[in-house]
Amino acid sequence: MNRKLASAFEEKTIDALTIDDERSFRHVGLYSDLKEILRRERYRFRVMRGRAATWDRALFLNLTFWSPDAGGDILVGDRLAADVVTHVAWHHLAARALRGRAASPSVESLFLGEAIASAFDLYLVGRLLGHAPRSEFLATQVPAMSEATEAAGVGADEFATLLATIAQDPDRAFVDLRALLYDASLALHAAKTAEQASRALARFDAHRLGVLLHRYELSNWVLYARAYGRPAPDAAARAVDRALRKKSLGLEWLTTEWVTPALQGDR
Repeated sequence: MNRKLASAFEEKTIDALTIDDERSFRHVGLYSDLKEILRRERYRFRVMRGRAATWDRALFLNLTFWSPDAGGDILVGDRLAADVVTHVAWHHLAARALRGRAASPSVESLFLGEAIASAFDLYLVGRLLGHAPRSEFLATQVPAMSEATEAAGVGADEFATLLATIAQDPDRAFVDLRALLYDASLALHAAKTAEQASRALARFDAHRLGVLLHRYELSNWVLYARAYGRPAPDAAARAVDRALRKKSLGLEWLTTEWVTPALQGDR
């Protein structure tokens, strides 16, 4: 007798979840807008059930099956961090703007969505350093950034200077990291051997944020894109990339083109 297997997850909207560290984000105007988009569109998170509901299992599943088409982000319980709200919302908006009618996402759209979401995390670091230095978000992000830069040969004083520049101009940090992550991902995707990949990475060593490159899960991005992404050129993704490179305030462009229409119910 065939029996339908019980789902490993329980789907929940953002209104049914407790958001940790949200108070630290109250001065970031985009935070409330991005959260509201997830609420209005009833974006569904997946909460793990039973004994398998462990942090390491959730992390593995999120890193391995991170495409918006795979479903909502996977949580261990009924709580999520405030920065996860923004990260998820940017992925959601990118999928809305770039997917179109294609059966599967393009390589370029996958990298662009992840670059935007990850660069916004750095923008948040800059914003919170000056306004909420004791936030839970900074307590995890800054040590992880420090570890990555230390592995890249950066000393404590140089890292402190880097943090200061990010806090001084979070918008520029977003623009610069977004472009870096997108360019590096495409270069690595094109590489066929370790030698080619090493040369591709070396091209970004002089970038002011290049020491943070290995802070991000680029191997997961590249492998996922190779397995599931459409390799054909994506005109929509390239148009967004060009627009963001022309604007000193990339988030301003994204707010006008993605966030505001979503809040107004336009698709």
